[in-house]
Amino acid sequence: MNKLNKEEIEFITKCLKEGNSLPDNYRYIIPFETKKEYELTYEGKEREEDILADTMAVPLQPVKTFGNGNGGWANKLIFGDNLQVLKALMNDPEVYDKNTGRGKVRLIYIDPPFGTGDIYNAKETAPAYSAKLQGAKFIEFLRKRLVFLREILADDGTIYVRIDYHFEHYLKAVMDEIFEKNNFKNEIIINRSKYTKTASRRFLTKTDSLFFYTKSENYQYSSIRKEKPIEEQIWRPFLHLPGESKINRYRVIEDKKFYPPQGRHWAFSQKNLDIAYSKGLARINPKTGKPEIKTIDTEISNNWTDIPGYTARPGGYPTENSEVLLERIITASSNPGDLILDAFAGSGTTGAVAEKLGRRWIMIDCGKLAIYTMQKRLLNLRKEIGNKGKPLKPKPFTLCNAGLYDYKMVKDLPWDKYREFVLKLFQCRDEKHRVAGVELDGYLGADSVMVFNYKKHKDVILDRGFIDDLHKILGDKIGYKFFIIAPAASVMFFEDYIEKGKTKYFALRIPYSIIDELHRKGFTHIKQPIREADVNDTIDAVGFDFIQIPDVECDYFIESKKGQMEMDECNKEAVIKIRKFKSNILSKKPLQFENRETLSMVMVDYDYNGEVFDFDEVFYAEEIKKQAWEVRFDAEKLVLSGSEGINGQIMIIYIDIFGNEKREVKSLKDFRRRK
Repeated sequence: MNKLNKEEIEFITKCLKEGNSLPDNYRYIIPFETKKEYELTYEGKEREEDILADTMAVPLQPVKTFGNGNGGWANKLIFGDNLQVLKALMNDPEVYDKNTGRGKVRLIYIDPPFGTGDIYNAKETAPAYSAKLQGAKFIEFLRKRLVFLREILADDGTIYVRIDYHFEHYLKAVMDEIFEKNNFKNEIIINRSKYTKTASRRFLTKTDSLFFYTKSENYQYSSIRKEKPIEEQIWRPFLHLPGESKINRYRVIEDKKFYPPQGRHWAFSQKNLDIAYSKGLARINPKTGKPEIKTIDTEISNNWTDIPGYTARPGGYPTENSEVLLERIITASSNPGDLILDAFAGSGTTGAVAEKLGRRWIMIDCGKLAIYTMQKRLLNLRKEIGNKGKPLKPKPFTLCNAGLYDYKMVKDLPWDKYREFVLKLFQCRDEKHRVAGVELDGYLGADSVMVFNYKKHKDVILDRGFIDDLHKILGDKIGYKFFIIAPAASVMFFEDYIEKGKTKYFALRIPYSIIDELHRKGFTHIKQPIREADVNDTIDAVGFDFIQIPDVECDYFIESKKGQMEMDECNKEAVIKIRKFKSNILSKKPLQFENRETLSMVMVDYDYNGEVFDFDEVFYAEEIKKQAWEVRFDAEKLVLSGSEGINGQIMIIYIDIFGNEKREVKSLKDFRRRK
């Protein structure tokens, strides 16, 4: 328990006397004791109260909405650390009702990286990912997120968590603790498909586990029926069902499937019975002389090895969950119109299937590759499961940033929206109040916060004189800390705070501010991978930053292809020579990087339509470095994009390890012959 100062004691006492709840950042001070029948204990395990209170909520910044939302619900595709996003979603009335403390998400599905250090192969020749976060650290990583997922899950909601054999026994204990063991419904066995290494001195691992939990005994569940293979079907006698309608009693079974009321069987007219005979679905029992029909399973078991667990797709995302798997989960545990959430969205199977089945969705991922993969997938949907059939136009969805923001978009917001955004950014409560006649905007803990209205007072700057004048008015009427949120360009002193009497006046600078006294944890960035093997690495990002476009200098060439050429290949290659790549992130401590050291990947859309980046190929920094910092692709792709009246241009996105992007649009004429 931390030692309190006089001001904090007075504030807590005042809250208790008035019956007010404590702000989140005070909750860690009060010890909470919870008695559980049992729990998993390990190093670094935090109390649930601390997790909920201490996690930083980063506001969502809408970047682009696809489709016309007309002011109604738009599905959400969110780029950011899912822990901070989940905390932020508790401020969204569509997701969580603060008044009742109840979540509104009907179904949650997550397939987190398994935290094992194992390599999982998406292709025969290349590793898909290595989940390197191991042991207690991995369990706590998952547990924190499960705590928030429980909060936003509806009382009649369901959660499914996919995990492999390395940690499933620990995770089962953690989920019993968080969701209560009586709400455990099934351990479902699913295929691992081809993501299995050759076993040495043990049996091959061919399955994963899917833990199925609810939040209460009142939950949505629809039984799933499936047809058994012919050789496993059972012959049962026809039964006449008095009182059944003719439509039901004489149902034609043209599709070789029929589903009678549970425990009963359809009776057929002679015509339809003849059809059943012709299709091998009916017979005369040789012993009784009575007609019989082959029946099917009326409900599936927890053995789901009849369907693929992953989908391997050329050029697809590593470890892509199959649409058939998500169809079964979504059909069983939700209704059309329900809200579904995936916090480790990856390739976007959850959202894609939810879209096809008429559900609303939220998908979160911290990887740029995942975000662009999902964006492309959603814009190229087909109606049938497995992405077959006619094209399907998705309902409106909004791409949002959470934790990495476009400062220009923030600055261009109307004043009321700007004020709301920056208060959320610094974890302040939006509560207008007055002190000594000065209107203030909210509180950070017990301390007052002013959002400097730079739009209204364009000629005013925050210098020492401004602080002197402010202190003359406020004097001893405020506590030990006072916070001013302002654009960095408006702040004329370099210190984090200026001390006047007993009060420290802090400047919370936009676009960037890290103040040690605000957070007990230092800010850490989301890290983008430099190789395909790291695509699904687990991370724990803290805080926020603003987009700083990297400096990129490249040469663009056309040259003869190196090595053996396939019969159907073009004999020319397009080459992007990266001469300079430098990140421009801001930090209190200057960061020094070697040239090109912070490059993560290069993504290319070979047929850019001038509006939406619909990526076709990704090149990782590790491979680019091996090729003398050159990106190479078939020059025919440039020729095709510049002919046949398509678009005549490609888009190239250079991404650094912090998620910042530099975008370039090029055409065939920009690629010159190499001398």
